[in-house]
Amino acid sequence: MKRIGLLTSGGDAPGMNAAIRAVVRQADALDIEVIGIHQGFQGLVNRDWNPLPSRACANILQRGGTILHTARCEAFHDPAVRERAASDLRAAGMEALVVIGGDGSFTGAELLHRFNGVKCAGIPGTIDNDLPGTERTLGFDTALNTAVEAIDRIRDTASSHGRLFLVEVMGRRSGMLAVHTAIACGAEAVLYPESEEDNYEALVEQLKSNWSRGKLSSIVVVAEGDQSVDASHLMGGGAAFNIGERLKREHNLDLRVVVLGHVQRGGSPSALDRIWGSRWGCEAVNRLAAGEDAFYLGTQAGQLVARPLSYVLGPRPEPPKELSAMVRVLAR
Repeated sequence: MKRIGLLTSGGDAPGMNAAIRAVVRQADALDIEVIGIHQGFQGLVNRDWNPLPSRACANILQRGGTILHTARCEAFHDPAVRERAASDLRAAGMEALVVIGGDGSFTGAELLHRFNGVKCAGIPGTIDNDLPGTERTLGFDTALNTAVEAIDRIRDTASSHGRLFLVEVMGRRSGMLAVHTAIACGAEAVLYPESEEDNYEALVEQLKSNWSRGKLSSIVVVAEGDQSVDASHLMGGGAAFNIGERLKREHNLDLRVVVLGHVQRGGSPSALDRIWGSRWGCEAVNRLAAGEDAFYLGTQAGQLVARPLSYVLGPRPEPPKELSAMVRVLAR
């Protein structure tokens, strides 16, 4: 193998640059040229690429985001577009493609492999931590620590004023970040999409229990994708705003809503995200050079593992049910 392509796709995640750096430098050690593809699959479609030498990756380990940039690419759903992209890769001499991203990115890579014969390797990069077959994804640890640090600061003012705060974290389809954040910051409740109970009614009962015990301030962590409240008649904001509006209307509460938003995506990656980005980047190149194909990397029980790329089409993992119950117990 003499040349491979590399792209980052979907939402950016801290640790992507660590993975880019590792792919490039491990490839360089094996005398393999890396072509950096800009703007994810959109750059692949547009043939927006150039060689990515080892020195181009100097001083990026500690940087958030991705030096290759990223974008969504609806056109890649078109089989004719993927066929042309595969032909362009071959014409440019790229014998394999490394994709750093989440489930949508890996689904695109799986289609490119299955229908167009492109050798693909995946490195999990998403703050949602919702990929099947791995306990960890790049960016989750950093985003979790960012959210916890922010909520620790909010807790100070919540306690000072005896006030309820609803803090919205990212998680359009997954409550992984919300549930882990709630435990780490000592939140009184957590609302997230996969919960099997009536999140809103459970929240009200929890708040009433807190008040009966003289607990005046509360932090409630809300995943942005939570659907506890029918928002059709409300202000149309995020999940936390809609829940807040209903609580004000039905219980006349003095509360505040904080949406952490994209602050969770940015910033210098944690040590864990740097280490795993580096390990997965090197491993992806080594496996491709050894002839392996159609896999993505992850961790299981703390060990590095590889999964078939088709595995990403399976059910997404959900937050362990005992964790949300633990939130209520620990907040007493």
